[in-house]
Amino acid sequence: MKVELGAGGFRYDEFGAEDAPAMVLVHGSGTDASAWAAVVPELSETWRVIALDQRGHGGSVRAGEYSFELMRDDLLEFVDELGLDEFLLCGHSMGGTVAAIFAEQYSERLTGLILVDSPPPDGQGDWTVPPEPEEDPGFDWQVIVSIFGQLADPDPAWWADLWKITAKTLVVGGGSTSGVPQELLVKVAELIPDAELVTIEGAGHAVQRTRPAELLAAIQARFGS
Repeated sequence: MKVELGAGGFRYDEFGAEDAPAMVLVHGSGTDASAWAAVVPELSETWRVIALDQRGHGGSVRAGEYSFELMRDDLLEFVDELGLDEFLLCGHSMGGTVAAIFAEQYSERLTGLILVDSPPPDGQGDWTVPPEPEEDPGFDWQVIVSIFGQLADPDPAWWADLWKITAKTLVVGGGSTSGVPQELLVKVAELIPDAELVTIEGAGHAVQRTRPAELLAAIQARFGS
């Protein structure tokens, strides 16, 4: 499916009953809505699942300009266009930061928040942009250039405003095999007032792909009826 937003056309997938509670899935960098393929069938038994291709990815517009804030604004425009007054928001990696900064401003729109192996950037680590692949990587390489710049020099408000997230939150960690420092996820869960941390040891970063059943169990335990 496609929808026209301010930046251009955005592609998304939708699953489940139209009258079910809505859940919006936001993927990480270099992927697209298909990153959630292993968990969508079961999620769509409970929720109306909507998986967005973020700008520069999949079938969505190659906007040329990228930032976490622009992707947050895309998300707001997207859910408004679809008429989603309330929804459960789930983000992985880059999409998790988009989801977190969305929740800091628009918690009243959320029935819940799920952050999959994704704390806000803390400026640590080596964020040197790798060489652009000779072959088309399947997404706009400018995403990496722009996002790595923000990862190296993040907005301090992304951490400072976590307390503003009033939505019920599930923080999921991939454990010791993830490249994400798991102690940052502990801090996220401490700073968000109504947050629970679940670590799926050995899952690595792409939890929804490597350990879908355990991720689904954690989501159902926190948000299922």
